[in-house]
Amino acid sequence: MQIYREITPLKEHNVFVVLDSVSNGFDYPIHNHPEYELNFVAGISGSRTVGDSTERYADFDLVLLGPYLYHKWDGDAALLASGQAYRVITIQFGMDLFNAHLMQKERFYKIRKLLQDSRRGIRFSAKTIQEAMPLMLSLTEDKGFANVIEFLSLLDLLSRSDDVAFLASEGFTPQAVRTDNNRIQIAYAYILRNFANANMKIGDLAALVNMSESAFSHFFQKYTNKSFTQFLIDVRVGHACKLLLDTDETINQICYQSGFNNLANFNRLFRKYRNCTPHEYRRKYQQNTAFDWSRQTTPWQFLPSRAGSMEKLVPAQYSTRLVYV
Repeated sequence: MQIYREITPLKEHNVFVVLDSVSNGFDYPIHNHPEYELNFVAGISGSRTVGDSTERYADFDLVLLGPYLYHKWDGDAALLASGQAYRVITIQFGMDLFNAHLMQKERFYKIRKLLQDSRRGIRFSAKTIQEAMPLMLSLTEDKGFANVIEFLSLLDLLSRSDDVAFLASEGFTPQAVRTDNNRIQIAYAYILRNFANANMKIGDLAALVNMSESAFSHFFQKYTNKSFTQFLIDVRVGHACKLLLDTDETINQICYQSGFNNLANFNRLFRKYRNCTPHEYRRKYQQNTAFDWSRQTTPWQFLPSRAGSMEKLVPAQYSTRLVYV
């Protein structure tokens, strides 16, 4: 599957940039970029693809995306054809924005954790959307430094939300679990380094953290809300999904690279957790991400992932109203 790189309008001297689009279509291919992105869609329903997740959304949608996590929103064709009014507000900001000494203070901890978690994509609940909407709308107007304060308030609000859902699976964009427990971090890091080893056993991790298998099993379930076996399968299937989308390798090759010990077991578990075979999964994504470039108003805004030096080209204009802060 071809993943395109978006050349975002964010400049080095900007804190962030707001892209405000009203009934402007979804005329872009599946893509990624090194910037964080907060995307708010209001007034339309459709489908959303984030990593290996494809979901329906309706009326309102608010998602935070981490760097290089590929994504695409689509609107329902009938609603787009009817001329129904809708609005998309996107905020993009750089990976290094919170690297400054001030941002390392304890008061910014939850925001830093929010950004770390966003590498899997975070979908916020209707309650959080209602609270965030006034700030999102306000940020579409340039008010100088007040925009920076509102932006930080928005991130603080999102970081305190306790009703969120991750979109991409564990193995697709592996990252640390939401805990400061040293043992679980050690166990999790070991799984991510060794999940491709089909012979990995729970006893390996139990010994690593000096616990019995029984005690470790209860401990792992407590911190991850999954059994060790379930967690390992999720990581392996997620990694297989990424290989299916990012490479042209055969199903057989992907099976063993993802830690499964035989093709029949891989196909069985993949169907169980993705409701389709690996071949059907790859074909479905290729069909869903087909793109008609004749409708793209700024084609140089999106470049193939192997475009090389062309990635430095910037389109003459973007198809949405921009607010630089």
